[in-house]
Amino acid sequence: MNIYRPQPQASVLGTRVDLRAVMKEVYLWMTLGLLTSGIVATLFAVTGLTAAIFPVLIVAPFVQIGLVWYLSARIQRLEASRATNLFLLFAAVMGVSLSTVFYWADLTDIYLALFATGAMFGAMSIVGYTTEMDLSRLGSLLFMALIGLIVASIVNLFWASETLYWLVSYAGVLIFVGLTAYDTQWIKRQAETLELQGVNSGAALVRQVAIIGALKLYLDFINLFLYILRIVSRDR
Repeated sequence: MNIYRPQPQASVLGTRVDLRAVMKEVYLWMTLGLLTSGIVATLFAVTGLTAAIFPVLIVAPFVQIGLVWYLSARIQRLEASRATNLFLLFAAVMGVSLSTVFYWADLTDIYLALFATGAMFGAMSIVGYTTEMDLSRLGSLLFMALIGLIVASIVNLFWASETLYWLVSYAGVLIFVGLTAYDTQWIKRQAETLELQGVNSGAALVRQVAIIGALKLYLDFINLFLYILRIVSRDR
């Protein structure tokens, strides 16, 4: 379960960025990140590398957290190409971790979870992009709920309550559905605020803003997928 999140970088505000260009790159890089993770996960599972390095996988989440922290904290100072490479590296490491799902979920369940995740993610991203409602307050509530989700997940590692397991699973779906809409609106407003500054933008800045946006939406998608997969694989 990967529920850590990059923090918004308010200081990138101040240079004009075209909204359509940003959103196009956000979804482009998010998709490339997901494809990278999917390819790596499949290769590791099919070749048996996952089983071979299973004890090492315990460090993968710490590597992922470190990469997310580094990207979100230094995105302003990183060259666009380096930020892109780090994002793809993060996606590849995530793919290694995700390869374990092939050992506890059927392919049918994985396909069903991917379909459901894509449909829910797409719908909520459209809502976040088009709604006139300010979702900033929702973001604060969702962040607090996310902290509660982390605590409940850790507690249930020791308590092993089936009831709490399902509560966490369904709550995780609701939280990341909401975060998808919130993050989409946050990215859109970042671009709009930058645009209002009236300063010409460059491709490097568009990439910089797009990578942090892609990272946020990538995490929303992956976590939503994992929680949905837990639900559809209930028998396992």
